[in-house]
Amino acid sequence: MRTGLDAEPFTALAFKVMTDPYVGKLTFFRIYSGSVKAGSYVTNTTKGTKERFGRLLQMHANSREEVKEAYTGDILAVVGLKATTTGDTLASEDQTIVLESMNFPEPVIEIAVEPKTKADQDKMGIALAKLAEEDPTFKVFSNHETGQTIIAGMGELHLDIIIERLKREFKVQANVTEPQVAYRETITQETETEGKFIRQSGGRGQYGHVWMRFEPNPGKGFEFVNKIVGGVVPREYVPAVQKGIQEALAGGILAGYQIIDVKATLFDGSYHDVDSSEMAFKIAASMALKETKTKGNPVILEPIMDVEVVTPNDYVGNVIG
Repeated sequence: MRTGLDAEPFTALAFKVMTDPYVGKLTFFRIYSGSVKAGSYVTNTTKGTKERFGRLLQMHANSREEVKEAYTGDILAVVGLKATTTGDTLASEDQTIVLESMNFPEPVIEIAVEPKTKADQDKMGIALAKLAEEDPTFKVFSNHETGQTIIAGMGELHLDIIIERLKREFKVQANVTEPQVAYRETITQETETEGKFIRQSGGRGQYGHVWMRFEPNPGKGFEFVNKIVGGVVPREYVPAVQKGIQEALAGGILAGYQIIDVKATLFDGSYHDVDSSEMAFKIAASMALKETKTKGNPVILEPIMDVEVVTPNDYVGNVIG
């Protein structure tokens, strides 16, 4: 058990990170044991990285005083830490202790932001990264399906403040919109389709030919089955067929949304001794999937959400009613 004595090895907890327009990144920390000097090297035991303490600052409201050394119980800010984030433990280089970190709630609301100009686009990513580093309850990510930049926080007011800080502190003008819904597609009836890719040029050609059976697979995702017998499609080309289907599923057949819950069975096909290749069979498989647009009765799926309601036994009847 650590005792709060200056003679003990240095241990501290970083509890806040902020960006200062004059000195850059400031990391606030409280020392639980030992002491530390400006310019010292310490270990971030949470991440296993080495950090160098730059200037030590004693904060007094909106003013600051630079100090050379800090002791047990002191709360200060330090300049120069690169990898440390809120909740990390800082300790002397020979220590491995990790203090209890902080638990932060997950964001509950999301909005999409887009820069108004090209110049704003270059600055927005940097600004959002700095704001996310300061606030562990604020998240930013890119939705690869819709291409939107999404910011998430603890409520409308929280995100309003983030947008205002973007404009005031970072001079970034951004439009705020609702996140686009990432729909899904699937097929609703079993179908057998043929995919045949043949290309002849001056030299070696391309030849891939498959027969596929596609079936609805509710709640089970994508499943691939190889039912080839007799070597009509050589074994080395079967993985290419599976990969071709998986890549085609990502592009959709109705509106470009990802296709889910489909069972694909490879049951027949043919090959050419010279012209067949993995690429040819990949393309043939994707062509077979696209044929389900007319034969598989595809539909667009909307997102659904499961809601769990917890209530005392005395009120169950009223809640259900």
